[in-house]
Amino acid sequence: MLSIIQAAGWPIWTLIVCSVVGLALIIERAVSLRATKVAPPTLLDEAIQASRAGVPPPAVVEQLAENSLLGAVLASGFRALHANPGVTEAELRAQLESAGRLAAARLQRYLGALATVASAAPLLGLLGTVIGMIEIFGSQAGPGGLLPGGGNPAQLAHGISVALYNTAFGLIIAIPALIFWRYYRARADALLLQMEVAAERFVHHLLTLRR
Repeated sequence: MLSIIQAAGWPIWTLIVCSVVGLALIIERAVSLRATKVAPPTLLDEAIQASRAGVPPPAVVEQLAENSLLGAVLASGFRALHANPGVTEAELRAQLESAGRLAAARLQRYLGALATVASAAPLLGLLGTVIGMIEIFGSQAGPGGLLPGGGNPAQLAHGISVALYNTAFGLIIAIPALIFWRYYRARADALLLQMEVAAERFVHHLLTLRR
């Protein structure tokens, strides 16, 4: 691996940094977009069941908010009732929509950076290719470079390796990054839709708790 990096020249280091950043983003999103951290399947039913007799105390609401992103959205509705037991339906919806926008921002976090990695990696690979081509032409520009057998064979070989290795590394990084970006974006959209449906059902439950 070290010999490949040496053969690819200095442009490969920008791609290595890009690959490390991309891998870190992929792992972070894999952890953060788990259903248990975003919208546990039974959380809505548990929140409704726990509030059948009335709005839960603040300590329970805070525990719900720390459970997951969906829990934070549901807890915002309880907080609205704590602040104003006679809150209107419009005010309740506005409170949950505001919490939902914050949750959506957290779902989309770092996806833009992952898309940037997917876009930048081929360009960095192309930069390495251009630098390799410059070395190739430079190897033929010396004394006897335009004559049969002239030029610097070692510099020619190095220029070719720089061009090819950087092109390959750029594509190797960009393709998985693009795949994971599309997958995580679709997953974030699906989770957000699930939270919207749960919030709509929860609003109807909260309306029954008003005084």
